[in-house]
Amino acid sequence: MKNVVLIGASGFVGSAILNELLNRGHKVTAIVRDLKKITATNDNLTIVKADVSDVPSMVSICKGKDAVISAYSPGWTNPNIYAETKKNYPLILETTKQAGVKRLLCVGGAGTLFCAPGLRVVDSGVIPEAIMGGVKSLGEFYLDTLCNEKELDWVFFSPAGAFEPGKRTGKFRLGKDDLIVDENGKSHISVEDYAMAMVDELEKENHHQTRFTIGY
Repeated sequence: MKNVVLIGASGFVGSAILNELLNRGHKVTAIVRDLKKITATNDNLTIVKADVSDVPSMVSICKGKDAVISAYSPGWTNPNIYAETKKNYPLILETTKQAGVKRLLCVGGAGTLFCAPGLRVVDSGVIPEAIMGGVKSLGEFYLDTLCNEKELDWVFFSPAGAFEPGKRTGKFRLGKDDLIVDENGKSHISVEDYAMAMVDELEKENHHQTRFTIGY
């Protein structure tokens, strides 16, 4: 059993990861902005309302934990998503380090994956402008900050191009920097299978200071 802090536990990805963690017997401190958004009850679950930008408070919450899993997002409809992601993700990294937690597992984006030699998804023209702020900011955090982080044991786990509700099949492929596509050329993964692979990584610790990705 791992004792983890899960940031963004009530969101689309965070809630799937929370379910997977609890179903596998891990102890979870779930960080949320609104306590009412989590209705699950479990002896291994503690729900805490906290602001990720409040580093001292977050450090006290994270101390003594085995890992921090961050599914943080300011919200895709938030007009300030670019600025808030750029500000807060480095603070989550700093919090993890100050708290003495050994591992940070980040829910990444697909934008920095390569869809052709030398061409990242973010530069391919397929991403709608409405979500570009969130895609770019998370990608910049990975490329500019995480890739230069040499002290903490971190991972940045990028989903496939299409990231949707579905089924937990356990039948998926993992890769590193290239977008994974199926035999029909589609890049997709269910949030349930993504959560399964994230908790697998928590348990098995197969990746260190790197990005990896998933797809069918």
